Amino acid sequence: MDWDDLRVFVALARAGTLTRAAARLDVRHTTIARRIRRLEQRIGAPLFLRERDGFKLSRRGAELWLEAARIDEAFGRIGQDLPARAGDVSGLVRIGCTEGFGTAVVAPMMGRLRARHPGLQIDLIVQPRPILLTRNEADLVVTIDRPERGDYVISRLTDYSLRLYAAPAYLAARAPLAALDDLAGHALISYVDEQSPWRNVPTMSDIRMSAATVLRSTSILAQKAMARAGAGIAILPDFLVEEGDGLVPALGESVVFQREFWTVMPQGLREVARVRRVAEALHEMMRAERERLAPSGGAPGKTTRG
Repeated sequence: MDWDDLRVFVALARAGTLTRAAARLDVRHTTIARRIRRLEQRIGAPLFLRERDGFKLSRRGAELWLEAARIDEAFGRIGQDLPARAGDVSGLVRIGCTEGFGTAVVAPMMGRLRARHPGLQIDLIVQPRPILLTRNEADLVVTIDRPERGDYVISRLTDYSLRLYAAPAYLAARAPLAALDDLAGHALISYVDEQSPWRNVPTMSDIRMSAATVLRSTSILAQKAMARAGAGIAILPDFLVEEGDGLVPALGESVVFQREFWTVMPQGLREVARVRRVAEALHEMMRAERERLAPSGGAPGKTTRG
């Protein structure tokens, strides 16, 4: 198999479109298309599904992707002084993460990760929607939705809590909140129902009371901004609320949701050292963060307590 064709396959699998893959390799998009056709002819099966929003891996393409990742790693080691660099890894690893956790917790870890493995290139893919391993959108994902099926390596990363948060000025202008029934008449902030990004993310509908949700967004960061501006009450993860945000728990410990984050990667990528090392590093750094916050009873990324 021609390595140049395989390199084009990897670029298209990561980019998702001919135009983006061509830009990454500095070639014409027709060159990408021609090489992919040639590779598919040699393999005897389609590697991509042509969809409206781009190219997605077929079943055979997903199998080839795991093979290509190992080959890419082997090429990267050629010419290196392996005994001197036995603990190091290099190459690209794409981490997919939920919007709030990726921004508040995972992104600040990237400097330490690169200091540990300076040969790594990291793509931190943060979206207000699930990052899909089935579509090869990342090598490793951090998610609150544990897959129910599939050939994956799944590990619990950390527990976290969510509470009702609001700006003090918003609460001061209204009747005191002492119980859930007092939320009636308040402006509530939550996800757009039909576009809730994860199965396990709590929304205002989980509280099961009569107050109306009047402000909705697909973005947890947008919901936090609304709450900070005094627009209403939002369910926010503790790690997203910092001391300078000017947000306080609206009902203290009366409404607390407990959730978990998981790291998930395809079973085949477990054999790719750079992906495995990144997953291990995330778990190590998260353990260190929990130990740092344990004496004060903190949660990852949380500096003010409810």
